[in-house]
Amino acid sequence: MLHHTTPSKASYLKKHPLTFRRLTGISVGKFDELYHAIIPLYEKAEKKRLKTTRRGGTRKLPFSIGAKFTLPLEDRLLMLLIYYRCYVTHMFLGFLFGIDDSNVSRNMNSLEPLLAQYYRISERRITMSQDEIQDLFFDGTEQQIQRPKHGQIKWYSGKKKRHIIKHQVVASKVRKQNPQDKERIRVKAISKAFPGSRHDKRVYDESRATSPPFVSCYGDTAYLGTSLIVPFRTPKKQKLTPDQKIYNRIHSSLRVVVEHGIGKMKIWQSMAQRYRNKRRGHTLMMKNIAGLHNMMFA
Repeated sequence: MLHHTTPSKASYLKKHPLTFRRLTGISVGKFDELYHAIIPLYEKAEKKRLKTTRRGGTRKLPFSIGAKFTLPLEDRLLMLLIYYRCYVTHMFLGFLFGIDDSNVSRNMNSLEPLLAQYYRISERRITMSQDEIQDLFFDGTEQQIQRPKHGQIKWYSGKKKRHIIKHQVVASKVRKQNPQDKERIRVKAISKAFPGSRHDKRVYDESRATSPPFVSCYGDTAYLGTSLIVPFRTPKKQKLTPDQKIYNRIHSSLRVVVEHGIGKMKIWQSMAQRYRNKRRGHTLMMKNIAGLHNMMFA
């Protein structure tokens, strides 16, 4: 099933582990782990693709009929990760991998759902594992998009003064095995995409995120009026009491976990730069980046 006619370019890049991590965001070992996990998912998807017509019927042609990819699966996965990490143009990727830039999307698009199937980042139902501290931290993240041709007002954020797309991110903290271990953050859920004009509280209400009982859930002042634990907001023309200020500092020191998680996710430039692709694929991209983040930092 894994047809290819050229040697893998990934094998050469693996000889330079530091460069490999800088170009993809993950180590060589994690890439090999991901690649071997993707193979059975890819073969299953290819069998389904070759048996099914575009209208959902069964093909009458022999099973072996179908377009073959020039690049091996390992290189196609490498191409997708470089695209997420560097967010370069398709023309650049085509030149780098020796294919026409018009074929870059065809080589990468079929792998994105497989990564999401492997990572299984939830949109609303959140579960906790034994190695995680039983706290959840909510925050919104925004990314600038190209100005839409239709419905511009819906996607325009008056706060950011630009057109944006936003998601709700839920993160947790992994327990340290040793005191000297670094802080590890795990992204637990990525909501569906919302337009930039949508307030964080409304995003929370519409995302309908559910967490296990007896888990403390924290948010910032944008989540006032929800069931989350939020800090005190300074009343108009008044000041917070000393006890309220102390509480807010403690709350902020706890909730910074989700901000650190979002910051680490943004080393993948397809999440940090202005988004150039179709908006319907943004949630899938976000979930895959969350999975890559968890693979490396959790």
